[in-house]
Amino acid sequence: MRHVCRAQVVGWPPIRSYRKNSLQQKKNEGECAGIYVKVSMDGAPYLRKIDLKLYNGYPELLKALENMFKFTVGVYSEREGYKGSEYEPTYEDKDGDWMLVGDVPWEMFMSSCKRLRIMKGSEARGLTAN
Repeated sequence: MRHVCRAQVVGWPPIRSYRKNSLQQKKNEGECAGIYVKVSMDGAPYLRKIDLKLYNGYPELLKALENMFKFTVGVYSEREGYKGSEYEPTYEDKDGDWMLVGDVPWEMFMSSCKRLRIMKGSEARGLTAN
């Protein structure tokens, strides 16, 4: 005799809403929510979205952005920003200010970053600390 597996119909059997909500909360407690931000690059016709929690610091994030958009980031210094690159990674913080990626400690960046933009170096010059 052949046993046929049948797919369960979504939403069946019916679950009362209070039970459904409690099950959803337990599921969400078990998983760690990501910090998703949009990433754009000057001249690129597309946007990307990344989860900042996947990276352990600026070097990993910058390497991922380089691979994603096929550009190279120069050497970063607090005085001069990114030297040796046509592009400079910047981010918008919660106050709406644009800053260079790397200007603040990683934890502060993670909590304040709303979106990332890889700007042409000529546009990002005003963002460097003087």
